[in-house]
Amino acid sequence: MLGSWADADPACQDLYDRASAILGYDLAEVCRNGPADKLNTTAVSQPALLVTSLAALTILEGRADSPLPHIRMAAGLSLGEYTALVFAGSLEVDDAIRVVAERGRAMQDCAEATPGGMVAVLGLEREAVAAVCDACRGGDVLEVANVLCPGNVVASGDLAACERLEAAAAEAGAMRCVRLEVAGAFHTTRMQPAVERLTAALDAVEIRPPRLPVVSNVDARPHDDPTEIRQLLARQVCGVVEWQASIEFMLASGVDGCWEVGPGRVLRGLLKRISRKLPSYGALD
Repeated sequence: MLGSWADADPACQDLYDRASAILGYDLAEVCRNGPADKLNTTAVSQPALLVTSLAALTILEGRADSPLPHIRMAAGLSLGEYTALVFAGSLEVDDAIRVVAERGRAMQDCAEATPGGMVAVLGLEREAVAAVCDACRGGDVLEVANVLCPGNVVASGDLAACERLEAAAAEAGAMRCVRLEVAGAFHTTRMQPAVERLTAALDAVEIRPPRLPVVSNVDARPHDDPTEIRQLLARQVCGVVEWQASIEFMLASGVDGCWEVGPGRVLRGLLKRISRKLPSYGALD
């Protein structure tokens, strides 16, 4: 997660130092050396992902050929929406870290209260996955949580329901199912207790109208009213992440290329499933 690309940049080091002062532990040390069981907790992984994405944004900003002055629109998958809002000037960095830290703690508490999981169902579309969820739910929670790209839909719910889903999805024609390494049933009603805590954290910080459109995960549309942005960020915790629809909205709005800000190529992989012709680049390539 945190490599030499960050070690050599004083602005990145300053960002991690600021985050560590807010969080009360050495974030860079945990990102570099773990232990893995600490880094993988939702309470730690969420601020770690936010700050690492912001650090990658810092690297991209410092390039002589930086594309950032030409960016017309932004979006972020689930937690990534906070990075997009920082880039758009809607949230200050320190405020984003505070809010995301509380978001992570609140979601971790929900996950510990009711163990759950998330399953990526490959080879079925949304309606088919929703039908399998309906058939397998029983008395548990099991819901469509992420619509990522054609043929990649994530369901989320209680552990027993996730196990039933994995067996039933194959019978429904899925190519395969992949259990995600997450702590709980994120983006379902199991996260409702976290909404009140996140709402309080959002109410405690200033949110400004973004200087460019930021596409919301909840409805795949941009919003410039700070009150609406707050409400949507709170709703996102229990709502479906409409990533495919968000990218399709950006394409319909005339976006002709995308930059992925952060380690890895996951978003670019999803993008190719939505539009093979759209060029995409990585901030750390």
